[in-house]
Amino acid sequence: MKISESSVDDTRPRVRMRPKTDARRIRFGYPWCYANEIVTDRRTKALTPGSLVILEDENRNPLGLAAVNPISKIFARLIDLDPAADVNQEWFAHRINKALSLRDQLFNEPYYRLVHAEADGLPGIVIDRFGDTLVIQPNAAWADQRIKMLTAAAVEVTGAECVVKNSSGRARNLEALDDVTKIIFGKLPPMPVKVPMNGAIYMADLMGGQKTGLYYDQRPNHRFVQNLAKGARVLDVFAHVGGFGLAALAGGAESLICVDSSEPSLELAAQAAEAMGVKEIFNIRHGDAFSVLSTLNDERELFDLVVCDPPAFAPARQSLDAGLRAYERIARLSATLVAENGILVLCSCSHAADLEKFRGASLRGIGRAGRKPVLIHTSFAGPDHPLLPQLAESGYLKALFFRL
Repeated sequence: MKISESSVDDTRPRVRMRPKTDARRIRFGYPWCYANEIVTDRRTKALTPGSLVILEDENRNPLGLAAVNPISKIFARLIDLDPAADVNQEWFAHRINKALSLRDQLFNEPYYRLVHAEADGLPGIVIDRFGDTLVIQPNAAWADQRIKMLTAAAVEVTGAECVVKNSSGRARNLEALDDVTKIIFGKLPPMPVKVPMNGAIYMADLMGGQKTGLYYDQRPNHRFVQNLAKGARVLDVFAHVGGFGLAALAGGAESLICVDSSEPSLELAAQAAEAMGVKEIFNIRHGDAFSVLSTLNDERELFDLVVCDPPAFAPARQSLDAGLRAYERIARLSATLVAENGILVLCSCSHAADLEKFRGASLRGIGRAGRKPVLIHTSFAGPDHPLLPQLAESGYLKALFFRL
């Protein structure tokens, strides 16, 4: 798209990329410009976090409208190819409505990720939908500044009766934003919220739970586990609120043990099992996952299906080596618990550990456990977490299914 100078709003500040930086990747859809790629002076350093600017290449040709944060490594996020775009409630509503149209194609019930940041044209913004309640994570300064406008647009498009602003997470820390979670529209429904998914029931705490209350990204992987679970003894490690385990019970599993370090999360899983009428075959082990796995090995326990879905062990490049060692250790400890011809599922949500590195760490761990794996399935996040092809970071989730 060629932008004529006449269309550019001259009242907006301009930020220019350094000479010899590759502006082509911005033109081809990459949405971020890092601090070391920007010509910095007192004027750019003085820009208020969240300001909208015209991003230019080294020859002063406009690339589009960007939101900036001078104190973040991601200095500029491209939010519109039109430098003169008016970022108002109508602008937000148009993008949210476009995101909603995809989810309406994918799902019959209003429980999903409604907005997945850059891939839905709203950089740094995550919105999860729980029926008539929306949980918004404005993970970038520009979105946090415009939370009222964003909320009004989301309510306009979806008819939501309650909106929660969730301020947890590493991304907000990197943008120097607060960590106060609060209701910003309407009245919160009774907690926890019942969420139907894959024939199971989940309990989501939208105010005190991890992330937005539930991990929708694993939905297709829950379903794949469910198809393998009939008559199986199942171990769900890093279970959170029982994502994989409850799906397995809905698929006819014989028994389930959920392992997690969070007592509140396990209590929500137990409530869900009761609501599903399977409480008698639902069990928990509260504690550090590595320690519980070691204990189960000492007890010579065996399971037909073992799932390990840990937090991000490698959230950044600096932690990659340590993270890969942790994934290898999890694979080794869990592989010895899988019965002959059983299934081991290993997951990673670390974008710094790409598929090849994660698979390598998993195979090393399985090998050191003395097991012979066959990889039967590789999967990623569900379609309500679309991948922006130009942004590798948006493809963070990997799930590997092995038969041992």
